[in-house]
Amino acid sequence: MPGYHTKQESIAVAGADHLLIRSLLDRQQFADPLGEAERLGISSASWPLFGLLWPSGAQLAARMASRTLCQGERILEIGCGLALASLVTHRRGSDVTASDCHPLTAAFLLENLRLNELPPLKYLHGHWGAPEALVGDPVRACVTGLFDLIIGSDLLYERDAHADLAGFIGLHASDQSQVWIVDPDRGNRPAFHRQMAAQGFRLHEERLDQLATAHTLAYKGRLLSYQRGDLGGAPPQPVALA
Repeated sequence: MPGYHTKQESIAVAGADHLLIRSLLDRQQFADPLGEAERLGISSASWPLFGLLWPSGAQLAARMASRTLCQGERILEIGCGLALASLVTHRRGSDVTASDCHPLTAAFLLENLRLNELPPLKYLHGHWGAPEALVGDPVRACVTGLFDLIIGSDLLYERDAHADLAGFIGLHASDQSQVWIVDPDRGNRPAFHRQMAAQGFRLHEERLDQLATAHTLAYKGRLLSYQRGDLGGAPPQPVALA
């Protein structure tokens, strides 16, 4: 591709069939000839991050591969990057929408759907803390509506003093929704927990630490599971699909 190089790999996801994934060659890739990413507030240093596979994303994809399917639920992945979790969820037949703010995410998603012979997957522009001039941008179809499960990985990589991420989640979460975020033990969790509590969510944390094996890499992190709504302290019981 003009300005950047890619690679294609067969990616193993625990509990699911392998996926063919086209990604950026490495973190040195960059191309923004029209300044589109810059207008969205994406720096040259952060530009390639969307197009790489990350351990937390693999953890989220594995969790979605083993999760019981729920009849009629709507799922939203935020900050999806290469959308590994969305691809796994989509292949299982769930109603999932992938979202990100990077201008090339949709093109990479289309290519990875083609490589895996999957039907179209819904994609929307999702940008918390967007530059004011881009709010309501008519050029991009932005995330709207409410979702029953909102998922994401590696989202707490910078300080969010204005609670933009929690506000975005709160805006698009239904009254009885769950939020799953896989986080590699970043230091911004405590502030995010408080911001989510202000949106009406209670927290449950689960360690996801694993040692390296012949087939998997070591990982250290946790699943942050948030629940909105009064369910008497018990999580909702999904309805299994045949």
